[in-house]
Amino acid sequence: MDRSDGSPFVQDDSRSILLSNAWYSTSDLAACLRVDSSTLRRWRTARPPQGPPFVAVSERVIMYSAVDVEEWLHSHRTDPRREA
Repeated sequence: MDRSDGSPFVQDDSRSILLSNAWYSTSDLAACLRVDSSTLRRWRTARPPQGPPFVAVSERVIMYSAVDVEEWLHSHRTDPRREA
């Protein structure tokens, strides 16, 4: 995954956005969404998984990309004007 400049980071621009993007821990995202951390854990462990995409950095560290969270929220948005 080396770029021509020799850096070991991602080649394509869409993936490099993730590297420069904000990331949330479970507790940070729970606070932003105004849900309990256990809700995010329940969504992650549901079969099939629910909630926003996540990255398991380790067994105990889960991170959420702000880009993924925003896309997930947008995909779950209900516009009452369109429902009428």
